[in-house]
Amino acid sequence: MATAFPALDLFLARTLEVLKTDERIEAVLVAGSAIQRTTDRFSDLDLVIVCRESAYAGLLEERRVIASSLGPLLAAFTGEHVGEPRLLICLFDAPLLHVDLKFVTREALDQRVETPRIAFDRGGHMPAMLAAGTAVWPARAPEWFEERFWIWMHYGAAKIARGELFEAHDLLAFVRSQVLGPMLARNGGRRQRGVRQVEFEVPRHVEELAATIPRYDPADCWRALRATIDLYRHYRRPFPPTNHRERTEQAVTAFIAMHGG
Repeated sequence: MATAFPALDLFLARTLEVLKTDERIEAVLVAGSAIQRTTDRFSDLDLVIVCRESAYAGLLEERRVIASSLGPLLAAFTGEHVGEPRLLICLFDAPLLHVDLKFVTREALDQRVETPRIAFDRGGHMPAMLAAGTAVWPARAPEWFEERFWIWMHYGAAKIARGELFEAHDLLAFVRSQVLGPMLARNGGRRQRGVRQVEFEVPRHVEELAATIPRYDPADCWRALRATIDLYRHYRRPFPPTNHRERTEQAVTAFIAMHGG
């Protein structure tokens, strides 16, 4: 399979040559942007390495050694920070390339967020395995957002009032990624992927999202916090949550009015 970008294709071809020689590896699948064929010269390469069950523990132990055999490895670390300890996140040189290597067993393919493309299949079992499993992209319900949003707004307001503006900046960016971006995607019938590719997929919404980015200035942090609340209310309307926290909303907005001038 080809991605249409020589650097990615060359790395994938070299990787397949190496991994095919290891009988413990049953298949190599390509995930991420390559599935939709939307890769570009800045894309990562997302590889799923399907391992024999009996050899899985050993392969996990050898992940860094395996990665080093694929090319000039500059650095690598595991993906606990994104809740994925099976993942080895790698940076290769010549050319500089970000590659994610996720080591799984066949059983892990039963429940997945997307259906990868098959690059190598030692036993020819992967089409049936993927057809039998289910691919469901994670989507948060309106109630998930409502349960958390006002607590986060109070947290952000308290940080601004105290003068911890970097904390406030972090909170607003977090809410943009975890709440506003996913809600905007949901309202447009798209996958909830934070704020990924908002600039290209829904450019008409960029300006309103940009209004939630503050300067390092207390008054502008309050402005951005209020813009975040306005946008949340706007994005909430098409899918009103059944757990609407009206009393909580009133209490938090009153706190902001009291401390935010």
